[in-house]
Amino acid sequence: MIIVGGGIGGLATALSLASRGRRVHVLERASEFTEIGAGIQLAPNALRILSELGLLEPTLSEAVQPVRAVMMDARTGDRLAELDFGEHFQRTFGAPYVVTHRSDLLTALLKACLASELITLENSRHVVGLKERGDEVLITCEDGSRYSARLVIGADGLRSACREYVLGDGPPVCSGDVAYRGTLPMALARHVSDEPTITWWIGPKMHLIQYPVRGGNLFNQVGVFTSDAYRDGVDPMSEEWGTPEELDERFGGLDERVSSSAALLNRDRRWALFDRPPASTWTRGRVTLIGDAAHPMLQYLAQGGCQALEDASAIGACLADPTDIADALSRYESIRRPRASLVQTWARRVGDIVHGDGLLAMLRNALLHQLEADDFRYVDWLYQGSHSS
Repeated sequence: MIIVGGGIGGLATALSLASRGRRVHVLERASEFTEIGAGIQLAPNALRILSELGLLEPTLSEAVQPVRAVMMDARTGDRLAELDFGEHFQRTFGAPYVVTHRSDLLTALLKACLASELITLENSRHVVGLKERGDEVLITCEDGSRYSARLVIGADGLRSACREYVLGDGPPVCSGDVAYRGTLPMALARHVSDEPTITWWIGPKMHLIQYPVRGGNLFNQVGVFTSDAYRDGVDPMSEEWGTPEELDERFGGLDERVSSSAALLNRDRRWALFDRPPASTWTRGRVTLIGDAAHPMLQYLAQGGCQALEDASAIGACLADPTDIADALSRYESIRRPRASLVQTWARRVGDIVHGDGLLAMLRNALLHQLEADDFRYVDWLYQGSHSS
């Protein structure tokens, strides 16, 4: 089996398959296995899978376990709602909620892959073409190298060559939102809680999320806003929209804790946000998709990486005895596609809600004020989600 893409989802899938005795070959486009970005939130549904893979302890070694998540009004500074991650939460969902650096998670996955005799890793292999011939898939890379396999799993992200082969549905959809993210030493951070906390500031067309990583030594921040300069006809990849000047304008005039924190965001790189509508299938013949290649989603539920880990667990279980690949892939899709599609859809909706203004914001805030810290009704379906066959 060949996995195209060596990010979090690709390496987790390699480990999931290898743990069931399957030999796996991973082709990664980049010259090394790295994660660009900063923090990642790992909800209980992700931690249960990392536990299955034997990676819970190394993942938690550098992670931070926040005591709560707090949602704040970015304009008024009012506390809107709180989610307590304490004993009751952990009993309910069978795992804690943690935050970590993306590179720390990838390093744990990579070390486990390197330790497995069943996993082969190759870098600088940019897959550009796939073709089925009989009971094999032929893979062509940009440098002319070629591979063949009985099964190909596309974990090659947002602009996936494997997805283009399976669905041919063109580029992903730009939301018009843009993110600025990064970490800074805790000593330079502003308005840090005494206890480790995820703080989510929400306001009109913007939000700012903050939490500690690396054992509390670094402070992760992500500022997201809807750009007024983005419109039909604008190149989503151009830098003529979502500029640092727009960032300062959008975060100016808010609660001082928000504007002073946003001033510390790294301006060296911006991330335009993309997703796609849920797909009708993830599979064509002997090629199937996982992670962002299958179900790219906006970040408003903090579930992109978590859902990729669920994919890894499910496809590993379904392919434990791959005598009938078509049946195995059909079972994999029946387990994962309805749930991942729901998460995609709700990620869009939550983005509209948290960035709302006017009457929508008034109704949202009134509802949030009514929630107790141990009321899990709106996250139960997400964190309890089944991931096995």
